[in-house]
Amino acid sequence: MSQLTSVVINDRAPTPVAHTFTPEGITNGVASLVESSGVPIGNNRITASLTKTKDNGRYKPSLRFTFPVVQNETINGVVRPAVVRTAYAEVTFTFDPSSSTVERRDVVGMVQNALSANLALFNDLLVKLEPVF
Repeated sequence: MSQLTSVVINDRAPTPVAHTFTPEGITNGVASLVESSGVPIGNNRITASLTKTKDNGRYKPSLRFTFPVVQNETINGVVRPAVVRTAYAEVTFTFDPSSSTVERRDVVGMVQNALSANLALFNDLLVKLEPVF
């Protein structure tokens, strides 16, 4: 079992920026980590959970990422931050109870590598929003 601790994840900027997500807590089996923006509604967030299906006993580990963009808006002379858009990403795996650690490791590794900037097919779909033809 992994302990909830801070994690540092680099982005893909030309000079990568390290983003530090610190533990916020665990509620109903869902662990939350946040990258503080100074404005709570603008905090980037990662949640991590593991569920087991009741019907066939499959394990479903899941990571969910939330990245809000905040801008100041002025209404009647009052300036306040507001979320103008939010990007979401979700990675959910489903593993049979009889799967091995090696099988799970390899599946996770292939998904990780599929998100490489060098793999144009998926990178252009996800980053450039270009359809596959």
